[in-house]
Amino acid sequence: MPWNDTDVPLAIFFTFRTYGTWLHGDERKSVDRHNNVYRSPRIEPNKNWKRYNRKTLNHKPVLLNAAQRTAVRRGIALICAERGWVLSAINVRTNHIHCVVRIGAHDPDRALAALKARATYTMRECNCWPHEYSPWAEKGSVRRLWTDRSIWEACNYVLNRQGDDLPDVEAWNA
Repeated sequence: MPWNDTDVPLAIFFTFRTYGTWLHGDERKSVDRHNNVYRSPRIEPNKNWKRYNRKTLNHKPVLLNAAQRTAVRRGIALICAERGWVLSAINVRTNHIHCVVRIGAHDPDRALAALKARATYTMRECNCWPHEYSPWAEKGSVRRLWTDRSIWEACNYVLNRQGDDLPDVEAWNA
């Protein structure tokens, strides 16, 4: 089927970052609430703006270790199972998470909030997130996938184009 002829996407490609790891002004460019329209240009790098944003952080940037990544993966899988969502692909990196989830007619923004909340809850449950604050940057990316081809492309990107698998460095120290 070339196109899903309904108003409900077949799946959602979610991306969310850890706190403080991609600031406005960064050389990778960024998006804000004023230029967040599909295919609009990204904010150009600006060292002064990046320096200012780094100074205004409430705490250190968050990088996930192996135990935290495992907990995040588990938490996302659990909430998907509990809600009857299909987790088609997931990749938890040190500073961001990509996942492709079939959520049916559920609101994607609320689903993103639920994924982040459950990931945090599971890290706390596993005693690998002792902080009161959230490990996540505000918001995240919600891309609606309307065709089987777009789901395949997103899953391929998530599973095969994120670089090498991350080692469990903590296990080496045991």
